[in-house]
Amino acid sequence: MKKLFLIIGLTVACFTVQAQNTQEAAAEAAAALSAAEDVPEVPQKPRYWDTVLLTNINFGQTYLSQWAAGGYNNVSLAGNVDLTNKFEKGKLLGVNRLQLDYGFLYSADKPILQKNKDRIYFEAKWGYESPVKNIAYSANFDFKTQFDNNYAYGTPASDGEVEPTVQDWLNARSLKSGFFAPAYINLGIGALWTPAPWFSLNVAPLSGGAVIVGIPELRKTYGMDLRSVGLDDSVGENYRPVRMEFGAQIKADMAWVINDVFSYTTQATLFYNYLTPKVEPRITWDNKIFWKLRKFFALTLSTNLIYDPRVIVRDSNKDGKPDTKGVQFKEFLEFGFTYTISRKH
Repeated sequence: MKKLFLIIGLTVACFTVQAQNTQEAAAEAAAALSAAEDVPEVPQKPRYWDTVLLTNINFGQTYLSQWAAGGYNNVSLAGNVDLTNKFEKGKLLGVNRLQLDYGFLYSADKPILQKNKDRIYFEAKWGYESPVKNIAYSANFDFKTQFDNNYAYGTPASDGEVEPTVQDWLNARSLKSGFFAPAYINLGIGALWTPAPWFSLNVAPLSGGAVIVGIPELRKTYGMDLRSVGLDDSVGENYRPVRMEFGAQIKADMAWVINDVFSYTTQATLFYNYLTPKVEPRITWDNKIFWKLRKFFALTLSTNLIYDPRVIVRDSNKDGKPDTKGVQFKEFLEFGFTYTISRKH
């Protein structure tokens, strides 16, 4: 009996010591938790910039073998870079966008590479909120040109017995445009109206800019002014390389992001030159539809429209008809590899 009481007493003592140790551990954990709650949180660094980089590489190929309807084997390769930086801090907001396009093709009917896509376009829009809702004081800058020369490819003369050489094809082409030939630079001050996240309208009644044509033989085509009255208008050097402009610009932007894989953007710009009030305004309209079919593959449809009343679309030296002006239009439908990088900083 004494042994039984001794065993019971030892058991009770062990449970008592264990309970005391458990209480002390719980108290220490609570104290540590309380101390941790008193540590101040480190505030996150504000992020004002939102950057999105979209890249595309598109490849096309056509092969024909004994095709009765005719045609030529050809391959094409084109690349596109679209970089957008958005900034927002307090009442100050801005958007910088750089678009680079370049592409070429090789067709069996001409033994030379032909450029079919070339554009450099940079645009910066900055605004400061005004007392009026959805309206900001704005400054808008844009610059547009291309990387290198672009040609119209004629057919070289041939006696029917000897095929034209590569040099014959090169000699038969005629220069149409080049780097800084032309280049358009414009800076406008006005107001930016943003009634919805997907639409903005910039009205700049004070816009100054310049049209630059660095290649003398193209200056007449792009409506540059003669250095003085009476000079021979067929000599490129007799035209000024720069034409200054001062007028009003209206620019409308729309961007619809339907979902993570489909989007549509469009921009229409109208510029009216106060210095030539009788000349019609210059109009440009760009569109892009982007459809991401898979993680790294996308279908892109883009169009560019230009109406410049001072640019000669058809040269009288080519067909004997008077120089004419008209609407310039370009369209691309492309499928290829795409990659997007997006981050805030």
